[in-house]
Amino acid sequence: MSLSEAEAAAAPPPFSTGDLLARRGRLIGLDQAVLTHAYGGDHVVDPNATIGTALRDAAVLVPVVGRGTGATVILTVRSDHLPSHAGQVAFPGGKVDAGDADPAAAALREAEEEIGLSRLLVRPLGYGDPYLTTTGYRVVPVIGLVAGNPVLTPNPAEVADVFEVPLRFLMTPANHVTSLRAWQGVERRFIEMPYGGHRIWGVTAGIIRALHGRLYAAG
Repeated sequence: MSLSEAEAAAAPPPFSTGDLLARRGRLIGLDQAVLTHAYGGDHVVDPNATIGTALRDAAVLVPVVGRGTGATVILTVRSDHLPSHAGQVAFPGGKVDAGDADPAAAALREAEEEIGLSRLLVRPLGYGDPYLTTTGYRVVPVIGLVAGNPVLTPNPAEVADVFEVPLRFLMTPANHVTSLRAWQGVERRFIEMPYGGHRIWGVTAGIIRALHGRLYAAG
C-alpha cells in the first residue's frame, strides 16, 4: 500500500531519529524477557563458528544521535592494552552485573563508565536480538536515542577513541562486506564495514547486520 501525499509529507526522513522512532515496534520491548528470544550470533555469519553452552550475559548500548544530516551511531575504539579485543571497534557495554535490573540498565551503566554518557540523556527504545559469540557471551543490544549534543569523556583504561558513523551507512547492506580469514587452521567468515579509517568487524558488525534485518529489511 502506497502512502498518500499527506502521509508521505508527514513521514520522517529515512535514517533519522524520527524514522527510527517510527520503527520502534520492530524492536523487542523493554518489558519483555529478551533473553528468551531467538538468538543471532557468530554462528549465523560463520558456519564454522562454535558457540559454547555456558554463556555469560552482556549488554551493549547502540547510542543513536540526531544530527542535521541524519542520525549517527556512537562507537568506540577499545584501548590497546585490554586483555581481549584490544584496539577493536565496539559499542559501549560489558557484562551484566548482579546489581543491574536488566540488560538496559547494564548498557546504560557501562556507557557512563566507558565514555561518560549520562544515562539521563539516553531514551532506551528497545532491544535487538541477543547475539551469541564464540568467546562465550550472550550480548543484548539496547537501542537508545541520545538527547542533544553530549560531551563524551572516554575512560582511557577502556576506550582509546570515540567516533560517530551515519546510521544510513550502517543500515545499508552494500556496506556489509563478507570476508574470509584463516584462524587456527580453519577458514572463518565474518562481516566487516570499513568506515573513515576504522574497521568495524566481528561481533560489532554482526550486531549491526542483525539490527538491519530487524529494523530495515522489511522496508
